[in-house]
Amino acid sequence: MGNIPGLTVDELQTCESHQWYRKFMTECPSGLLTFYEFKQFFGLRNLSDTSNAYVMTMFTTFDMNNDGFIDFIEYVAALSLVLKGGVKQKLRWYFKLYDIDGSGCIDREELLQIIKSIRAINGVPFEISAEDFANMVFDKIDINGDGELSYEEFMDGIQNDEMLLMTLTQSLDITHIVEKIQGEIRANN
Repeated sequence: MGNIPGLTVDELQTCESHQWYRKFMTECPSGLLTFYEFKQFFGLRNLSDTSNAYVMTMFTTFDMNNDGFIDFIEYVAALSLVLKGGVKQKLRWYFKLYDIDGSGCIDREELLQIIKSIRAINGVPFEISAEDFANMVFDKIDINGDGELSYEEFMDGIQNDEMLLMTLTQSLDITHIVEKIQGEIRANN
């Protein structure tokens, strides 16, 4: 957040939490964030059907109690995971996010859909096409060659391949969105 002289780390984190709570309650006075409000909150507008489906999947993974809303605690938990979570925590979340149909495995089409959606939302050009990247992931980590990535294949494969780990981490980096929100919080104080 800002550089406030004389504050300890704990005091700064408390200050940030209060500001995040104010932002959350300003944007969502009911205390329950709907899917529509979730998109507005993160500035996600005019999305393609595929990107919208990805954002819905992301919303659903953040809605930990499956009530159709994100409350402040779920919101903080999601931000904490994305911003401060360890590699294994993030990979578990990525797996859940990629497993669109909830089958317990990621197939090539699910991976491709997510990659395309992330790229559309981020708007950052990549050296390798989404199709080639999905194929590369499967070639590298689909150990049994069944066309699906089990949780174990995904976790082990990504953690043991620095390039895949870096690419996934960068592609799902929402720091720019958080920085935008932090800028809005600072501007309103």
